[in-house]
Amino acid sequence: MSSEPEHRTPSDFRPHRVVVLALDGLLPFELGIPHRIFGRPKDARGRHLYEVVTCSIRPPGPVRTDADFAIQVEHGPEALATADTVIIPASYELGPVFEEGVLTDELAAAFARIRPGTRLASICTGVYVLAAAGRLDGRPATTHWADAERFQRLFPRIEVDADVLFIDDGDVLTSAGVAAGIDLCLHMVRRDHGTAIATEVARRTVVPPHRDGGQAQYIHRPVPDPQQSSTTTARAWALGRLHEPIQLRDMADQESMSVRTFTRRFREEVGSSPGQWLTQQRVERARHLLESTDLSVDQVADAAGFGTAQSMRQHLQAALGVTPTSYRRTFRAAGKADRQVTGRT
Repeated sequence: MSSEPEHRTPSDFRPHRVVVLALDGLLPFELGIPHRIFGRPKDARGRHLYEVVTCSIRPPGPVRTDADFAIQVEHGPEALATADTVIIPASYELGPVFEEGVLTDELAAAFARIRPGTRLASICTGVYVLAAAGRLDGRPATTHWADAERFQRLFPRIEVDADVLFIDDGDVLTSAGVAAGIDLCLHMVRRDHGTAIATEVARRTVVPPHRDGGQAQYIHRPVPDPQQSSTTTARAWALGRLHEPIQLRDMADQESMSVRTFTRRFREEVGSSPGQWLTQQRVERARHLLESTDLSVDQVADAAGFGTAQSMRQHLQAALGVTPTSYRRTFRAAGKADRQVTGRT
């Protein structure tokens, strides 16, 4: 499935349909993530860009959760045939899917309704369903770090990476547990409609707008003592100077720390090195400028702190798989279409 948004005229506008598959034993928090994230984005006319529905593998009715309540699901498995994206949250009652790596007849029949080319995504142990359905053979995938070893033994043909928040393999995406599901859904919104819309969704949801999929799931060191100095001031200082050369020594000086102490503390708090974090922030700045301004590629590269267009091109290619020009063409085209629809210039 293409990662580029579909461009339609106002008369045939149709929101992207996300179908969330609710299985017995599901975690209510994870079930709510897709509704919260995909339920927010709107175009310039105020139309929802996504339609989110929940379905069961049985006719409409109650579905058990891992809490002391059930949920009432209004759609049966036939909804899967209407999906542009299917998301499978975690469940603690997967039975033979979890124990033997095979789908139940009921789940297999439901999965058979999914149209070819439909984007598939899982949150945490929902990945077992994708794996048992054969959708991950020979492909990279992740799940909660505590379950990754068992998952790999059960599905040896899958390339399991237990150290990342999520993996985007085109038409199949997988994530680690709970909060990583938020990261994954925001990533899909960003992939579909650009960083500006995804950032607005994150702001309204009061979560970080972007945590890179390759960021570690967890940090081996203990959480820093809150009484100790943090690296917050240095990060804020750097964000205000992304267009300038920034050395590690400069950031450490903002916290009055040695480079060694600052680097250690930064990793403890952020989960990546200062250099990796800076590159990530510059990529995000470049994406925003490519979407929202008419600056040339050279000017965007300078404003984002990459120095040269070639350097920015290499970093965007590594992070997004596209060139700056291609990225701008995709998302500026969508923005211009919206402005024409609303009569704005």
